[in-house]
Amino acid sequence: MKILFINGSPNRKGNTAALAAALLEGKEYETLHLTDYLIGSYGQKFAEDQLVEVIVKMKEAEVIVIGSPLYWHNICGSVRNVLDRFYGLMKNGEFSGRKLYFLFQGAAPEKWMLDAGEYTMNRFAKLYGMEYAGMATNRNEAEKLGRSI
Repeated sequence: MKILFINGSPNRKGNTAALAAALLEGKEYETLHLTDYLIGSYGQKFAEDQLVEVIVKMKEAEVIVIGSPLYWHNICGSVRNVLDRFYGLMKNGEFSGRKLYFLFQGAAPEKWMLDAGEYTMNRFAKLYGMEYAGMATNRNEAEKLGRSI
């Protein structure tokens, strides 16, 4: 089973990566750091844009884990750009057969922030045909959720 962890944090070994390590403990997985890719905002056109490279990696995976730090009460910008850019580029159901897990962490997030992030990821998964497998916001949740992989 091919597992891809998409790290939205600029900190390669930070809390988001630690949650992924807890979720995927004992499993082999590839990490893609979004800060290594040039991905413009929705509507921008750059010859150097690398979103297609991210999409290729996602299509190769059976399990996709997207990790985001909680910035300004929401999903971080690098992850948001990827989600936004799918619109109009990918067909509904194009990622059918894959599972999507979401890691969302921040310092003392309020419930509404976590609910909004999870709602977004759940809708994203369903729109593109993925099974939304759940969200973890701390190590205990990640370890428990990881047992389903």
